[in-house]
Amino acid sequence: MSVLFVLIGVSMLVAGGFLMAFLWAVKKGQYDDSYSPSVRILFDDQEEEEEKKEKKEEQEKKETTKKNHKS
Repeated sequence: MSVLFVLIGVSMLVAGGFLMAFLWAVKKGQYDDSYSPSVRILFDDQEEEEEKKEKKEEQEKKETTKKNHKS
């Protein structure tokens, strides 16, 4: 039973060490992403253009369908 208390104590020390390492890394800016924002702006335009193109195609299909039903 005493081994269990030793293992719990050791695991708490290890967990505390990992917590301290994580907090240190966050404080030093290791998780700051400086690359993605500069690249993200390049892909937004492409996605918007694709969405506009899809909407335009859907609109053309609807117009074609309406014309076919009228005749």
